[in-house]
Parts: sequence; C-alpha cells; structure tokens
Amino acid sequence: MVTATEVLQKYWGYPAFRGAQEWVIKALLENKDVFALLPTGGGKSICFQVPAMMRHGVCLVVTPLIALMKDQVEGLEKRGIGAIAIHSGMNTVEVRRALDEVARNIDIKFLYVSPERLTTLLFSRYVDELDITLVAVDEAHCISQWGYDFRPAYLRIAELRKVLPSTVPFIALTASATPLVQQDIIDRLELKKPSEFRQSFERPELAYRVFEADSKINKILEALEKVPGSSIVYCGTRKRTQDVARLLMLQGISAEYYHAGLPQEERNGKQQAWINGEIRVMVCTNAFGMGIDKPDVRTVLHYDVPDCVENYYQEAGRAGRDGKKAYAALLFDERDTETLLSLADVRYPAVEDVKHVYQSLADYLHIPVGLGEGNYYDFDFTDFTKNFQIDARLALNAIKMLEQEGHVSFKENVFMPPQVMFTATRDQLFQIEQLYPQLDMVVKSLLRHYEGIYDNPITVYEKQIARLCRLTPEQVKAQLQQLHQLEIIEYRAQKETPQLHYLLNRAPAEFLHIDIKTYARRKELYEERVRAMLRYLHLDKTCRSKYIATYFGQEQTSDCGVCDTCIARKKTGKVTAGDVGVITQAVYAVVERGNYTAAAIPAMLPHLEAAHIQEVIRFLLAEEKLHMTANGSLKKH
Repeated sequence: MVTATEVLQKYWGYPAFRGAQEWVIKALLENKDVFALLPTGGGKSICFQVPAMMRHGVCLVVTPLIALMKDQVEGLEKRGIGAIAIHSGMNTVEVRRALDEVARNIDIKFLYVSPERLTTLLFSRYVDELDITLVAVDEAHCISQWGYDFRPAYLRIAELRKVLPSTVPFIALTASATPLVQQDIIDRLELKKPSEFRQSFERPELAYRVFEADSKINKILEALEKVPGSSIVYCGTRKRTQDVARLLMLQGISAEYYHAGLPQEERNGKQQAWINGEIRVMVCTNAFGMGIDKPDVRTVLHYDVPDCVENYYQEAGRAGRDGKKAYAALLFDERDTETLLSLADVRYPAVEDVKHVYQSLADYLHIPVGLGEGNYYDFDFTDFTKNFQIDARLALNAIKMLEQEGHVSFKENVFMPPQVMFTATRDQLFQIEQLYPQLDMVVKSLLRHYEGIYDNPITVYEKQIARLCRLTPEQVKAQLQQLHQLEIIEYRAQKETPQLHYLLNRAPAEFLHIDIKTYARRKELYEERVRAMLRYLHLDKTCRSKYIATYFGQEQTSDCGVCDTCIARKKTGKVTAGDVGVITQAVYAVVERGNYTAAAIPAMLPHLEAAHIQEVIRFLLAEEKLHMTANGSLKKH
C-alpha cells in the first residue's frame, strides 16, 4: 500500500507534512473520529483529502462556503482527482445528476455539499448508494450556538450518524474556536472519543501591530511605503472599501475594492488580478479572502476594528503564509471603541423588532401564512428597508436572528446560472424552423447537447452554445430571449440577485417561535467577545500573539518577541543588546550540534534566562536568521 507521504507527494507535490497533519491522517486511517483546531494557513484540507485518497469510497465534505467549495473542487480536478460540488443555484435535476455520477463513478473521491443539502429528501434517498467512507465538517464552529458564526443547518449533520456505518470516521475542522465552542463542536457532532489535535496559534513570522491613529489613511500609506509587496486592507463597510481604494490610487498605489455586492464576474476578475500581482492592494470587506491561496501577502491592515478576536485572527492570518516576515496592523480611534461597545444592542435587536421585520418580509414578498417553505425569493434589501422605513442595520440583524432561529436564510451571493426548458411541441418547433430560420442553430444546439431539457429546467452554458453556433454570447442571449417570448422555451437568465430562502412556512408574526433564553445567552457571549477585542486593542505589556493564543485556550505560550508590545518591552531594557548577542551565539551553537526544537533549547543553556532565550529565538525566526523544519527543529539560514 502507498503511504500518506507518497500520496501527498504524488498529488500535491509537497515533500512532507506540516504540523499536526500527519497525526490527524493517521487517526482517520484508524477509523477514529477527529477534532482538529488548525489555525489559518494550517493546511486543514490536506488532513481529510490525503486519507480520502487512501480509502475506498467517497469523502463527504460539508462546508457553508460556496466559493470555497468551487475552488477546492477545481483544485482537486487540476490534480487529476474526481470531485463534485452540490450548491445552491442547482435545480433538482442537476442535483440528482450529480448524485448519480458520485454513486456510479468510482473515480469520484469527494462530494462537497452545503449543510442545508444534507436535510433534503433527495439527498437522504441517495445516502446508501454513495459509499461514504469519511465525513469532513469544515468550518465546524458554525455548529455551535455559542460561537461567532452559528449556522442552524449544521445541527443536522449529526443525523448522518444514524444512516452511515459506525466505522465511518468524522473529522471536525476549524481555525478559530474558544474552549467553550470546541467542546460544543464535539458534543453536537457526537464525535466518539475523538482524537483531538490543537496546533499552535503562534505565528513567529507574523508581527502584530496596533496603532491609534487620527488619520487612518495616512497610517496605511506609511505602512505600504515601509513594507513592499502584496497587501490586504479590511474595511467595515462596502462604501469604505471604495473610498479607501480611491484614496490609495490617488497616491499612485495599485489598488482595487471588493465586496459581496459586486457581480460575481467582477469579483472573480479583481481577485485573479490581485493573485497574479497585477494589483498590489485589495481593499475589501470580510467577504474577501476565504480559501484564497496567496502565500506572499506581506501586510494585512485593518481600517476598521472587527467585533471579535476570531474574525481578526482569521483575517490577519492571511499574511505571511509563505513563512517569511509579514505584518498585521490594526488601526483604531476612540470612535471605534464607542462603536464596539454599542454593537451588542445593534446586533441583537429586541424580539418585538424582529417580529416586525418578519411580518414586513412576508408583506414585501407577498407570502401568505402557511406557505413559503423551501422557496427562494428575489430580495432587494435596499428596496425593502426603504419601502417599509426600517433601519438597515436593524433589518439585517433581525434577519440574522431569524436565520439563527432556523426560519429563513439570507444569501447575498446566490449565483443562479442560466436555465432552459422546452415548452413547445415537436410540431411547433418545425413551424419555428420555417418562420424563424435564424433561430434554428440555437434550437438544435440545445436539443443535441442538453439531455432532459424537454422535461426539466436545465443549466445551459451560453458561451458553449455561442462556440457551437459561431455566435457571440450576446447574440445567444438575445436569441434565447426571443425563443422565450415565442413560448418555445422557458428561459431564466443568469442572475446574482440576493435571495431570501424560507426554511419554514411563514407563521403569523405574533406566534413566531424564538428561544428567548438562548437568544439572551448568545447576546451575553457576543458582549464577551467584544470586550476581548477591546482588551486586545489596549494591550500594554502583554504579547499580542500570546494573548490571541490564550484566548483560544492554548497554554504554555511564550512571547513572540516581534509584536509592538514585545518590542516596547525590549526598548525598556528587559533584554539588552548585549544579552541578545550572547544568547544568539549560544543558540547558534546548539542548532549547529543537532536537531533541536525551540522548546528544547532553553534546557540546554541553563546559565541563561529561559524567557530571554525564547524571545531571541522568535526574533531570529522573524528576521529569517533561523528557520523551522517540517519536524519543528531549528536550522540556520
């Protein structure tokens, strides 16, 4: 049998595993359940993709992120590995076709699905036929009501336990979860005596900075001038992304803005240009960055303060994934502090306000009591708030609460591809051929290349039709529209309008079920997360890296030596320049004698202060005077 390392080398081209990857894979191959807390950039996907390639059958991957789902499927296919994704925007026929393909094609090794798909009757009918031998739950913190990104659909994942063989292992993966959320994940997924892996949250190559700035844009310009290379600037609102990008461009810096309100094609173009290095700075909301593989980001700058350490750590962690020195700088002023303190009441509106929004949604979408379940509705959020005179922030957060209570799901980025179904009879088609010969090529192309198009709406690819008919995509769209008007086909053009998905039938607003006790507990925990973020802003003597690691429950952490608070302490004389020189030479001498980890070296130098040794090692790693091998030992560059 091939080894895990051989699979890694064959398909991914890496010579060895990193961190806890090898131990996670070993546990899964022994059919053990696994909980893996692997920080941003820790290579989570390798942990389930490699063992899946070593097992028969299919790995079911549950993830809420459609963009990430598509990226991973494309990445696997490029490596010659069969993978299929089932996501919103696919109709029943397409879902059934995809499931049929997984069931009969032994070369398909991965099936990516959203948690909502697991609960459908169609999926349940196929479970026995899919030969699922491994289940990976990505972004597993979404299952916890006490976390920062709770998704009710995740609560249904454990029901797979009832229909899958008991030998099928489950792996829960997350990059950011507090100890409370970690235990909740294990409980909710019913992991059986799981092997637990928690990789260090320390990033010796990443220097954290916090600046209280009167002019944030000037501070960003200063940072970009001092540190060359690719950068991300995170902003709290869509409008601010445009404003900041414009100000950077006025200063001659290549920049673009990105947010969820832009068309999919435009977002893809901007993202690819940034990845290719054609754009230096991406100014964005937190809609950007998830799953993007760009290791050479040198700075991540936050124009606005995130509302929790979890989000900040995820976003800041996109810098320096190539192991080279990078910076994460957070800017704030006193107004930010006031805003954060007021957020709990904004994010968790009064129950009566939520019921009012719920009633207004039904009125806006014309949904009678007792109907709506399973339906998607085009939803213009701006038009809704304007027509019903509801504050936009109140409306958005009320909808968020309705999501967490399992009533609706609001998706700003639902990509609905173009679909066609023939409605005309064969005789009518013959008449059209005689009356409208210019449409004949498109009609024949549809009939020849899209099976089942007479029975169900089928996704079509307008560019493919254009190539077959030697037309432009615009001409194809115009002809499809004309055929629709002639009632030959039913044509639904591609759209990316936000969708409101009713998960339950609409109830009378006064009888809307809301778990008040749980809602109050969520608000209380949210307030705790905000306070933790405020403490991070105002750290004086505590190492920022150590604070973050401790927040996520990591014990026995040491100071990073490269964040602003560590540097400030050095300047006050905690470690003198002379001490640094002596310790550096002593560390070099140990490193040259053999393979020793950073944790082992202080014991070999008992005549020196252990904390000082650790600080110097962190500094040498950050300055690339030392580097860490795959097994954790230190080597000189």
